[in-house]
Amino acid sequence: MDNVLCNYDRGLRVACLAKLAGSTSELVHEAIWDSGFESLGDSGALDAADYLRGFGERMGYPLSLDEWVEARRRSMQADRAMLEIARRLRETVDIAVLTNNTTLVADHIDTLLPDLRPLFGSRIYTSAQFKTAKPDPRCYRLCLTELNVMPGTVLFVDDLPANVAGAREAGLFAHHHTSVQAFRQALSAHGLLQDE
Repeated sequence: MDNVLCNYDRGLRVACLAKLAGSTSELVHEAIWDSGFESLGDSGALDAADYLRGFGERMGYPLSLDEWVEARRRSMQADRAMLEIARRLRETVDIAVLTNNTTLVADHIDTLLPDLRPLFGSRIYTSAQFKTAKPDPRCYRLCLTELNVMPGTVLFVDDLPANVAGAREAGLFAHHHTSVQAFRQALSAHGLLQDE
């Protein structure tokens, strides 16, 4: 999802959170991301309630769910070209999202990125629901089990090389996303997108 279907600006999110907490972006980033706390949410080590509570505690501010969602929403901007490709793909193949995130992201996706639901329906998965995270091969395999598909029939797309490597280790085809044009070329090479 992030930096594939939408442009994700973590710096903007951190700045929003810092403003709420009367803190600095550096301190918030250190408390949440540099500390490894965010990874606990992504891997499902914390459930949604514990994650949200811990998030606020680490920031030194009683962060509400609405505030968390709004800061995340502001940091995400739909990539229209990629969403159009997804729209075209869904006419001929099944598509799904697997994102390294807490379950709060899937629970509030209609607020965070309302363009996704019409394209992906209920096939929007967060790593936390599988109690692991990319690039652990188990994360992909558990998602594929949920989708009831075999690894060798799936093309996985991610902006992070480590996640692409993890997908390949799990038996999926995988593409490292660097640009819309390169993605179109990869889809054509796999016979998934025909020129108009």
